[in-house]
Amino acid sequence: MLKPRIIAVVFGLVAITAAGQDVKKDYDHQFDFSQLHTFSVEIGTPWGNQLAENRAKEIVTNALSQKGWTPADKSTADAQVIIHGATGTKKSLNTFYSGGYAGYGWGGFGAPGTATTTVNEYRVGTMVVDVFSAKDKRLVFRGSAQDEISDKPEKNTKKVEKAVDKMFKDFPPGAKKEGKEGTM
Repeated sequence: MLKPRIIAVVFGLVAITAAGQDVKKDYDHQFDFSQLHTFSVEIGTPWGNQLAENRAKEIVTNALSQKGWTPADKSTADAQVIIHGATGTKKSLNTFYSGGYAGYGWGGFGAPGTATTTVNEYRVGTMVVDVFSAKDKRLVFRGSAQDEISDKPEKNTKKVEKAVDKMFKDFPPGAKKEGKEGTM
């Protein structure tokens, strides 16, 4: 009877950790992105790790370059890309039951069991990427990503790469897909 409960708990934990990265994006639907060809990238809100900040700038620069945009000096760029970062601690509760309530669901037979609840703390990082039209200082795109922070820098770099890929998957908004008519 205990084995099915253990399996259920393991699947529950896997489902929680598999949810992982939360990436969102929004843009100004009235803005014509075809007028933007060059960009500069800077950190707007540092998160206290200059190495990670430099990696984030490089990853965003590479993603936009792959979309056909060209890096430029801030004074001449068509778009200003500002990266904001923050970290925080979150908590999760895990409750494990033992003893009673075995057999037929929660109202099963047997003596009442015991429940043990543990609190797990973990660090979460949030990165926001804002794209402004340099001409009129208008916010035209915002992407945000949130994920658990690892103790291993290489894992965090992969998470940032994955998040930026998701953020800029269909970028720039309104661009025509190759071989298809219409907009995205």
